[in-house]
Amino acid sequence: MEGDKIEKPNTCEVCHASFSCPSKLKIHMLTHSGEKPYSCDVCGITCSDKFKLKRHKRTHSGDKPYDCQVCGSAFLEKSNLKVHLRKHTGQKPYSCEVCGASFSYKTFLSKHMRIHTDEKPYSCKVCGLAFSEKSNLKVHSQTHVDDKPNSCEICGLTCSNKSNLKRHLQIHSGEKSHICQVCGSTFLEKSNLKIHLRKHTGEKPYSCEFCDKSFAYKSDLNKHVRIHSGEETHVCHICDSVFLQKSHFKIHVRTHTGEPPISCEVCGLTCSDASKLKRHVRIHSDDKPYVCQVCGSAFLEKYNLKSHLRKHIGPKPYSCGVCGASFFYKSDSKRHMRIHTGEKRHDCQVCGSSFLEKYNLKIHIRTHTGEKPYSCEVCEKSFSHKSDLNRHAKTHSQVS
Repeated sequence: MEGDKIEKPNTCEVCHASFSCPSKLKIHMLTHSGEKPYSCDVCGITCSDKFKLKRHKRTHSGDKPYDCQVCGSAFLEKSNLKVHLRKHTGQKPYSCEVCGASFSYKTFLSKHMRIHTDEKPYSCKVCGLAFSEKSNLKVHSQTHVDDKPNSCEICGLTCSNKSNLKRHLQIHSGEKSHICQVCGSTFLEKSNLKIHLRKHTGEKPYSCEFCDKSFAYKSDLNKHVRIHSGEETHVCHICDSVFLQKSHFKIHVRTHTGEPPISCEVCGLTCSDASKLKRHVRIHSDDKPYVCQVCGSAFLEKYNLKSHLRKHIGPKPYSCGVCGASFFYKSDSKRHMRIHTGEKRHDCQVCGSSFLEKYNLKIHIRTHTGEKPYSCEVCEKSFSHKSDLNRHAKTHSQVS
């Protein structure tokens, strides 16, 4: 009803804003005059009204009157508390008009929009190269620094600071200081351990906005969203499985049709997909794409290069206090100690035998199951252990 509206008879002659009482108009007029009659007795800063001065003084007193009822965090301003609460509510009031993505904070939306506009506001003063993120510019700037005190002695990579260099060196040393307390897996970065833990907790923090499915990893969510976006997908008409990549779809179809996998034209080895066959063919072609930047040695596989790099590292950092044996990795040192302690953590549930290593238990179980996973390509005989297969294979290669 119109009778319920608050009258604002006090109007600003400059911008025509209206106020309910003369005192508010008086305060407003200071925005036009630039006058700031209220000053802080601690630092001398001036404010246009008493309320702003009161809020400012909290920075000196440490008074944070606005408390979060969920986690107890305290804030100087009510507006800051309001923004903070979005962490608990999941509220995302800022939406992209182009793709519909939503964000909790306006700054996140602004950064996201650069994807559509290709805006790159951060330019390198040396070469002019532009970046969408300030952090990317900071990393790039290190390429122009002549004095490089934080450089890796093994591969020459330069880092912006000592802490980044220390993390990088773990790649060469193999040190993985972040250990999963559930399964013992180790990781270079704390963030990777956090992601890994979702396998044990079942946490799925990434939810689809179009259906009720949720995912443990953002990459899985991005793949899933393509189904809703209308992007071309490949659907199996037998079991209704959906594939985003045609190559994955073709591999899947073989499980229904029984179509034989692709084989190597040189030795006849069969592979389940083209990428595996491509890696295998390198054995015959001498293609070694992984090159050591220190000595120039080349390798077929990435993991072979990683093992080779240990030669350039120097001494093994982890030593056994009992026998003096040294190791590149802390996990290897821990396993080695079981030899001295006699600890056998892996028990057979059938006969009670115990083993130092999990893979030894796995091999032992074949004595109960009769499993023979290693087959001879010549006569199709099967063996429980690879060493037995290798010995058997020699009987075919012997000249009669």
